[in-house]
Amino acid sequence: MWAGCSLSDFKQEYTVFAFTLLLYVLRSKMALTLVSSNKCAGGFQKVFEHESTELKCKMKFAVYLPPKAETDKCAVMYWLSGLTCTEQNFITKAGSQLGAAEHGIIIVAPDTSPRGCNIEGEDESWDFGTGAGFYVNATQDPWKTNYRMYAYVTEELPKLINANFPTDPEKMSISGHSMGGHGALICALKNPGKYKAVSAFAPICNPMQCPWGQKAFSGYLGPDRSTWEAYDATVLAASYSGPQLDILIDQGRDDQFLSASQLLPDNLIAVCSEKKIPVVFRLQPGYDHSYFFIYSFMNDHIKHHAKYLNA
Repeated sequence: MWAGCSLSDFKQEYTVFAFTLLLYVLRSKMALTLVSSNKCAGGFQKVFEHESTELKCKMKFAVYLPPKAETDKCAVMYWLSGLTCTEQNFITKAGSQLGAAEHGIIIVAPDTSPRGCNIEGEDESWDFGTGAGFYVNATQDPWKTNYRMYAYVTEELPKLINANFPTDPEKMSISGHSMGGHGALICALKNPGKYKAVSAFAPICNPMQCPWGQKAFSGYLGPDRSTWEAYDATVLAASYSGPQLDILIDQGRDDQFLSASQLLPDNLIAVCSEKKIPVVFRLQPGYDHSYFFIYSFMNDHIKHHAKYLNA
């Protein structure tokens, strides 16, 4: 390849070769493997796997491509699921595809944590470790290397989606359920203007003050409670100074975790009222914490997002 080259020619050829190799490595890291594809509501519900640079493991995410995606760029709604979930819970139970097809919105639903990282204790409890990433960037051993779900959801995943699908990068929103509702709220509040809309089903609104949040934050972030504030929606709302953010929250009145003081929506609503952050909070009689509840009001949430994404 380099026979007969001068030193300067060699350096130039080597530089080109090294750059080409770097591009190949970067592209291979961004490569997606198709896991499944199903025709749905005129579009396609797909699941992909990839090597995550943030989480240092293979990750799966679901993406619904509406019929509009065949010819035009689409806005994207990110959905964050709750404790114990994978990407499958949302795409098989929430009934989001019809609304997404109607409004021309791509919906992306990642997994809820790194998996198979061989961390001691990662599978010992349902509300910490596997399936319970809590959408934070862990700072404590042994979690800090892999458990960086906040960076994954807000940075790595959007870049991956925008590089591989017909998206409008300027039009994205976020929603979620329970732990994922907490994730959606903090992502929107920590990144003013990044998300055009936010909504949540039964979100963990004040994790610093509830058993779920205290367990997760202690393990991932350590004992210094001041570091927890960066991932608490109620605390973040108190200092929010970005563009207007209209929040839609649905909460089942018969939700067992509401009565167990795990969700604490009143704390967030009080702060948002004081800060004049618009919140539509709907307490739905008879509904619990399950996907039956989510399915019942999913279309309302998609309409809420479409109002801002398609404006």
